Amino acid sequence: MEKLKDHHACSLRIMAIHDTMDVLSGKWKITILSSLGFGKKRYSDILKEVTGISGKMLSRELKDMEMNLLVKRTVLETQPITVQYELTPYCSNLMPIIQSLAEWGTEHRKRIIETMR
Repeated sequence: MEKLKDHHACSLRIMAIHDTMDVLSGKWKITILSSLGFGKKRYSDILKEVTGISGKMLSRELKDMEMNLLVKRTVLETQPITVQYELTPYCSNLMPIIQSLAEWGTEHRKRIIETMR
C-alpha cells in the first residue's frame, strides 16, 4: 500500500515538473524572465540584454510567456509607440527558483574552472 502511495506521489510530481518545463522550455525563457526580474523593460532593452536572441525569437517567447500569464505587455502612448514588459505577480513565485538556478550556475562555473587548473 505504501509503495502505491509513493508511486502516485512520484507520478504527480513528475507530471507537475513536465507542466513547468512546458511553460519554461527553450533556450531563452528563463533568461528573459531573469532580465525582467530587475524591473520593467522595453522590448529593445530586453533584446540588448539577452545576448544572442533574435528579434523574431524574442517576440515569440514574450507572446508565449504573456499567454502563460508570466509577463504583462503594456503599450505606452509615446511617439513613437513604446512597448514595455514586466513580470506578473503570478510570475513572482518563479523568481526564487530562477535565483536558485543562477546561484547554482555560478557555483558550477567556479567548480568547473577550478578542475581545469
